[in-house]
Amino acid sequence: MELLFVADPLEVFKTYKDTTFAMMREAAARGHVLWACEQRQLAWQRGARVTARGARRVSLTGDADDWFTVEATRDLVLADASAVLMRKDPPFDSEYFYATHLLEQAEREGARVLNSPRALRDHPEKLAILEFPQFIGPTLVTRDAAAIRDFHAEHQDIILKPLDGMGGMGIFRVGPDGLNLGSITETLNQHGRTTVMVQKYLPEIVQGDKRIILIDGEPIPHTLARIPQGSEIRGNMAVGGKGVAQPLSDTDRDIARAIGAVLAPRGLLFIGLDVIGDCVTEINVTSPTGFQEITQQTGYAVAQRFTDALEAAVARPRG
Repeated sequence: MELLFVADPLEVFKTYKDTTFAMMREAAARGHVLWACEQRQLAWQRGARVTARGARRVSLTGDADDWFTVEATRDLVLADASAVLMRKDPPFDSEYFYATHLLEQAEREGARVLNSPRALRDHPEKLAILEFPQFIGPTLVTRDAAAIRDFHAEHQDIILKPLDGMGGMGIFRVGPDGLNLGSITETLNQHGRTTVMVQKYLPEIVQGDKRIILIDGEPIPHTLARIPQGSEIRGNMAVGGKGVAQPLSDTDRDIARAIGAVLAPRGLLFIGLDVIGDCVTEINVTSPTGFQEITQQTGYAVAQRFTDALEAAVARPRG
């Protein structure tokens, strides 16, 4: 297969932990051809098809630092690749949104894009949980400061976060004393101009914010618990959380399978559920991570499982 990865610049990859790199390494080991481009390189012109201008065909060196070499550079029509993997990291901003439309046009031209660009648009990572209220804790989505105050009065200990945040960015906790609730609300909702998410604080976070990986609707047998360190309330690896692989609990598995059964048929081959205790807090579909940490700690070959699913998806008849 010829695989095109739409991703961040290869030069900034941290190969010791990067999930896209793990995907590339496994694909290369199976003899698949690797192409890479950035989101900015996608283009369409009347009379032509969606193209990755200046796409690079790369091979892997096995070196931790200079980890790839460029074998060729050319304009690559997306429909000519066996599959296009959209692996651009958040934030999901306007440019990301426009890229999904270009990728959807590529689908109309015959490309196979994973995850589905329409599904990426339809499942923003914070708001996708609203479809599954049976699996989430007390949650409010609003731009109304009064509603946030009422939610705090009811639940006492709450978390506030922006809808477009990533890696734990912009997350605040307000305890029973309500200290700085007004100021935090104004910061996040920009005096009523921006919608925010408010959730009841889940004390189980001290045991980890669990990342459950679903591949083609089925969870792998291990979760990566991101455990907050020191006085930090966030378990995100980007802010210093410690990742500890753990066996999936029966409840984790039941939740994951129920959500996977709904979302996988929509073209979401790879999903990362964030679960605190027994409550889903986010559904990550843009560029979920965790492959290497789980494999390194448990020996379970996540990238192999993913590539098996990718090959099967490419082989399936369209319809």
